[in-house]
Amino acid sequence: MFLALRELKFARARFGLMGAVVALIAVLMVLLSGLSVGLVNDGVSGLQRLPATSFAFERGVQHASAFSRSVVETSAVGTWAGREGVEDAAPFGNVLVNGRSGGGVEIDLALFGVEPGSYLSPAVDEGARLSDGAPAGIVVSRTAVEDGIRLGDTITIDRIGTELKVVGTLADQHTYGHVDVAYVPLRTWQEVHVGARPGDEVPERAYREITAVAVKGGSADLRAGDLAAGTESLTLEESFGASPGYSAETSTLQLIEVFLYAISALVVGAFFTVLTIQRRQEIAVVRAMGASTGYLLRDALAQALILLILSVGVGVAAGVGLGNLIGGTAPFALEAGAVAAASALLVLLGVAGALGAVLRITAVDPLTALGGSR
Repeated sequence: MFLALRELKFARARFGLMGAVVALIAVLMVLLSGLSVGLVNDGVSGLQRLPATSFAFERGVQHASAFSRSVVETSAVGTWAGREGVEDAAPFGNVLVNGRSGGGVEIDLALFGVEPGSYLSPAVDEGARLSDGAPAGIVVSRTAVEDGIRLGDTITIDRIGTELKVVGTLADQHTYGHVDVAYVPLRTWQEVHVGARPGDEVPERAYREITAVAVKGGSADLRAGDLAAGTESLTLEESFGASPGYSAETSTLQLIEVFLYAISALVVGAFFTVLTIQRRQEIAVVRAMGASTGYLLRDALAQALILLILSVGVGVAAGVGLGNLIGGTAPFALEAGAVAAASALLVLLGVAGALGAVLRITAVDPLTALGGSR
């Protein structure tokens, strides 16, 4: 460690420049991590917070748009409820609507149709839980409250005029496809789904149709259940891909993160390659004085590790600060575990890049420094 610390001290400008580059990469890493988590929360937090383990959709439905295309008969709920390994099964409906509150707040909502009293009916932070009544009561996400919706407001759905009274609010963010979730009694959801206006005669088939069966039971045989019910199941995690834009957004950010990590390894490797070439004569002298190759490698890697840890630490702190500034203007959320994992990976890839560079030390001939010739 003597040589590593001595060089870090006396070549402050050189290592400071390299540290600044690594710190900037760490800032980008934190911001991308926060955007990734924020987009996931904004896209599927409503699904994530459902207690279901899988959804049974219409057989043959396109997976990328299952929630908008699937139509399942309510009779499938009973079939699934009777399957071995299924703890509970309940009807689930999903439709996107536009509405306006009595106070003039325009809002888009993802209506989650659930039966009041079923295991899907959410606990509320304020107000009352779902119940069958008139006008139809809904329970809205905390983010809808932040957008101006208040307990007791009546939201009128565009084009059909159905009125939904806000009877409860949730403690956490519940969003689907970047739209606030509102839980609504299943019967009301079925009427909205077919576009029935208040006072219109609702076709009987409307009350037999749902989007999917929400199944609770990790040990259930999904394939056998699908054969019995005539459905096609996706696990809860697999169903995230049916949220609008989820797959495209997450895959794009993941690709950017991969390139960022690769760039960090190449940048650190290139820096230490140049540094090793510049130190060739000094290293040869140290080797001629009896230093082993292992000692020199450990010294060089320790130097890289110190630089990386300090730089990444500064970059993460700066990234967290910037993230707090943009948190209110973009879907951004920091999770300590995700940031810690990304930071550790950034350091490890940097060390790997440095290792590839400092292996040149093993090829240094001490005779080069002593003026010998072959």
